[in-house]
Amino acid sequence: MSKIGIIIQREYKTRVVKKSFIIMTFLSPLLFAAIMVIPLWLSSAKNTENKVIAVVDHTNEYAQAIPSNESYQFEIAKEPNQDIGKSKLSSDYYAILLISGNLMKDSTAVTLYSQKQINLDLKSYIADHLSKYVENKKLEASHIPNIRQIIKESQTPVNVTTVKLDNNGNEVITSTDIATFIGAMATFLIYLFIFMYGAQVMRGVVEEKTNRIVEIIISSVRPFEMMMGKIIGIALVGLTQFLLWILLTVIITNVAGIAMFGSTFSQLQQSAQMTAVQDHNATHQLILGLIQGLQGINFAEIIGFFLFYFVGGYLLYASLFAAIGSAVDNETDTQQFMLPITIPIIFAFYAAFYSLQNPDGPLAFWCSIIPFTSPIVMMVRLPFDVPLWEKLLSVSLLIITFLSTTWLAAKIYRTGILMYGKKITWKEMWKWLRYSN
Repeated sequence: MSKIGIIIQREYKTRVVKKSFIIMTFLSPLLFAAIMVIPLWLSSAKNTENKVIAVVDHTNEYAQAIPSNESYQFEIAKEPNQDIGKSKLSSDYYAILLISGNLMKDSTAVTLYSQKQINLDLKSYIADHLSKYVENKKLEASHIPNIRQIIKESQTPVNVTTVKLDNNGNEVITSTDIATFIGAMATFLIYLFIFMYGAQVMRGVVEEKTNRIVEIIISSVRPFEMMMGKIIGIALVGLTQFLLWILLTVIITNVAGIAMFGSTFSQLQQSAQMTAVQDHNATHQLILGLIQGLQGINFAEIIGFFLFYFVGGYLLYASLFAAIGSAVDNETDTQQFMLPITIPIIFAFYAAFYSLQNPDGPLAFWCSIIPFTSPIVMMVRLPFDVPLWEKLLSVSLLIITFLSTTWLAAKIYRTGILMYGKKITWKEMWKWLRYSN
């Protein structure tokens, strides 16, 4: 075990001090924040350019229905019935709005001309105001007293509140959307971890074998110790990176909260909850629903199982990646052996997202039990309260399968790590598995 510890230490230190690790560890949280914040900031930023649109209304009725604002200015223009493209208005204005007929009879009698591609905001602004005007005119034509008030009162959106009952009958408000989002994110992270760091194990083995470093290492340690040290060392690198991402994201979130709002994220959350309870505003009620939905999630259980499947899934596939790396002389030759390993991972990823719609269905159940897909699919189901016996069965099978694949991979690794200059086939690898020692 001391030799395995030395190899783990070597693998860990070698990778943690790399510039690529340091850059990605510290830049990724900033990139995550930028992806969320910058689009919102840009979408909320006001356009200082005031675009002037000429309105040619052949009905002389609808032009006044579109008010000007800070972004768009509408001017009524008198233009004879001629080709708009040849009109001087096309060069004098940003756009030309032509209303050629009665919109109450023909809703398509509106055309917007421009020498540039019209943005969606302008098109929606015009359509919304004209639609509202036509709607009001039709309501007035019905001659029904207080019809607007009747319609307003009849519009009653139904909000379904989901409540989970514990064993004692206590009620906990939950959110299906939040549970789905958490399951999807956990699934994606495990999928990414298995692929990214499993491939690192394979590339590391191939590189050491190509450089003949492995011959020196094998003279001091057993092949199994070397393989396990490399697998565990890289696993610790991955865990370190993810833990740093979480820590840095929390720090950046709180710093941004203090800089923008004068309080930390947790204080903002408490303030939002108190405001939502006291205020019946729709936005505040939405915030309250999100907070209550988060409180209904058993984060302790999800984090515990996430770490287990995070590590268990990686160890299962990393041992197979290591076996492939030991059997070839260069990374190009790994392609023929990668397909049988990557197919279950890719299938599990797609099965997980199909299982979001029905986390208790047969696809979700079997893929969360089978060890080669359970690390990815089970994370989708956990926020939806998987029965205890299914969790225990999934965990047990994953442990047994990991031990079995590690044992088989070690037999391939032991033989292949010192073999050079020979094209390895599946038949050859099967012979290695049959060797007793």
